[in-house]
Amino acid sequence: TGVLALAAMALPVLAQSPQRPCTQAVYLTFDTGHMGVSPLIAQVLQRQQVKVTFFAAQEKTQQGDGTLGQHWAPWWKARAAEGHAFASHTWDHAYWRADLDGPGDVRFRIRPSAGQQAGQNLLWSAPQYCDNLHQAARRLQALTGQTPLPLFRAPGGKTSARLLETARQCGFAHVGWADAGFLGDELPSERYSNAHLLQKALKNIRPGDILMAHLGIWSRQDPWAPAVLEPLIVGLKARGLCFATLREHPQYRDWVRQQPLQLTQRKPPTAP
Repeated sequence: TGVLALAAMALPVLAQSPQRPCTQAVYLTFDTGHMGVSPLIAQVLQRQQVKVTFFAAQEKTQQGDGTLGQHWAPWWKARAAEGHAFASHTWDHAYWRADLDGPGDVRFRIRPSAGQQAGQNLLWSAPQYCDNLHQAARRLQALTGQTPLPLFRAPGGKTSARLLETARQCGFAHVGWADAGFLGDELPSERYSNAHLLQKALKNIRPGDILMAHLGIWSRQDPWAPAVLEPLIVGLKARGLCFATLREHPQYRDWVRQQPLQLTQRKPPTAP
């Protein structure tokens, strides 16, 4: 890991030419995490002139009052000024566990990993789930000064057809990731070394892939980003690939243009 980190410091900047359109794009995305590596990630993205999409929830952090708290407000504002894109990851990092059949409204079993009800198995109506999506988006808008994309990523990528339809009805299309785009930063480092993850990604990623990593993972002992992120970006550029936000992704760009988020303040959800 030390060798990889030293190599990253000496990597060249292979910039995307503003005169050349990005025709072999990959779409690097980051979900929130403990934020411990977020300053480094921001430095790499700025140095390599790469734009990404951030999916944000209000998660516990190593420093400050949560990923979308006031402590990190300057960080989000700076990323917006650099031209990155933003989208909801649910406010409470709320995992879908199951659809529940029954009379009346659509309901889901949800287990948040953040917030006051973290670790509890909850029963949410469709409006409650939508409120949680909108709460993260509203906070992102307040922090960045721009309207987030009408997209979301469910924590863990866990969804159902019913959940996806519920989200679309309140303005959000779901974004997963390509198999090769699972960058492995949440895998145990004793079994998946940074060198292995980097080699695998450079070999398997193809144009059009959505890539996914985090702004810090609590469980990984040997952090991924300091060793892998910049060599990965440089290596993909050397293969002729370029980077774009999900605004330009062919699967989502029409939705983004035609379905701008309507972020009006809503009443707090009531218990089911």
